[in-house]
Amino acid sequence: MRFTEQGEQAVQGEQAGRAAPAGGLRSALRRLGAGAALAVLAAATVPAGAASADARADTGSAHQGDRGRLVSAHPTATLATKEDVAAALAGAGFDAGTVRFGTDAYRLEYRTVDPSGRPITASGLLMLPRGGGGRELRTVSFTHGTTSYRSDAPSTTVTAGFVSSPALTYASAGFAAVAPDYLGLGTGPGPHPWMDVPSETSASLDMLRAARAFVPSTGRTLGHDVLVTGFSQGASAAMGLARALQDGGDRWFRLRAVAPVSGAYDFRRAELPALLGGSLEPKSSVLYSAYLLVAWNRLHHLYDTPGEVFQAPYDSTIEALFDGSHTGPQLFAGTPGTIDALLTPHGFDMLRYPTGRLAEALRVADGTCDWAPRVPVRLYTAEADEQAADANTDACAAALRSHGADPAVVDLGTPDFARSRHLGSNVAGTADIVRWFSGLR
Repeated sequence: MRFTEQGEQAVQGEQAGRAAPAGGLRSALRRLGAGAALAVLAAATVPAGAASADARADTGSAHQGDRGRLVSAHPTATLATKEDVAAALAGAGFDAGTVRFGTDAYRLEYRTVDPSGRPITASGLLMLPRGGGGRELRTVSFTHGTTSYRSDAPSTTVTAGFVSSPALTYASAGFAAVAPDYLGLGTGPGPHPWMDVPSETSASLDMLRAARAFVPSTGRTLGHDVLVTGFSQGASAAMGLARALQDGGDRWFRLRAVAPVSGAYDFRRAELPALLGGSLEPKSSVLYSAYLLVAWNRLHHLYDTPGEVFQAPYDSTIEALFDGSHTGPQLFAGTPGTIDALLTPHGFDMLRYPTGRLAEALRVADGTCDWAPRVPVRLYTAEADEQAADANTDACAAALRSHGADPAVVDLGTPDFARSRHLGSNVAGTADIVRWFSGLR
């Protein structure tokens, strides 16, 4: 989960997870000189007509047939050489040992569907190796961790001088890195339906289709295989996408491997008890509990008025804080320090003993590991993760094994980044996954 994987404001209030400013990309720019490193390109739009016709033909009929259609592609940033990329990753605290190429980044806008199946647009980041990787590129889908501020999504942080460090890691190693923003983040309309795995899955799958449609305009193509990974909130999204690909969700793409990091795969039995029981970091517990109730009330109508579940004065302000326009610091300032100060007794009971619509929504969210992958799977976890309870990964591994799969659980130990093992797992996990993916042929 985590309030912002990309390095947007983390739950601890730190910048982490993206190639970034002081000590990172902007200082690298100063060291490398005016002609090097991040080159923010003109916001000229590459028209949808640049897409290959066969890529657009894969998507069916009616408005479902519009899914994945490329609306526009905006070049956003270039790191011209591998030295520029290495400096950016090192400045962000990420491993630069697999860097082989410079990178080009694009923001894609594309057609998809909302949680009710109605047509909507979404955006995402496509990052390609510059001058390398071959004509046919292997694809890595990376799904990001929690953010509520729409401009903290992968495709829009690039234009502000930040780059998603995991996407940059995969692209600079020679992959096409595809990172959906999800619904309601980036340039997509509406509020973000947080932890809604079905819409995360459809947005991720349609982002792959849009990427496939665009890449030929750069003189290359995307191959069939997709290597799927994601962090925190994106771990569940990654599992949803992987299952959809294996089940034939797209006629072109096929699943090759899955490697989620620090997911909340079992909200009802692992994550919620830890949040409510005080065993996780207090402020993150406040933010995740509030986000879940607000976002899922929009989707599933869990309460009639905020005062039923949120204590005063937060009952009059909390929903507006999660409208996509409020930053991480504003969320911190506008929420209490403990969950006891946030929830009413009814709010506690709702989350402790979920029934009705909430129970059904949790059943869907907690079903991401309830299948049998026919590809290699690695589940990455950090010891004593302060935001995603370790029991989540245990539950996911057990569910996969119950279906005859044999996932490898990779214990990352106690990686620390910005005083957070959760964020540290993203850094350490990315370094291990890029090497594993590179060895899968």
